[in-house]
Amino acid sequence: MNFQELGLFVKHTRKAQGIRQQQMADDLGLARATLSGFESGRVADIGLRKVLKMLEYLHYEVTPHAVSRLPTFESLLAERDDD
Repeated sequence: MNFQELGLFVKHTRKAQGIRQQQMADDLGLARATLSGFESGRVADIGLRKVLKMLEYLHYEVTPHAVSRLPTFESLLAERDDD
């Protein structure tokens, strides 16, 4: 998930919970323009703490996990040769 997708996630989750943008911004001590910019993908230079506060406010957390990578052509050939 990239920052733009994360912003959209926050937007959709906030709306699904019936929370107005201004209310969330006020509760978190953010400018509404900052929240709006993040949700729309216009503001990508936002601190991690702010993002974590937004997610916590919406009852979500960040859990690190390994990114799965597609195999390369060479690794597929090597795997085939091993069989």
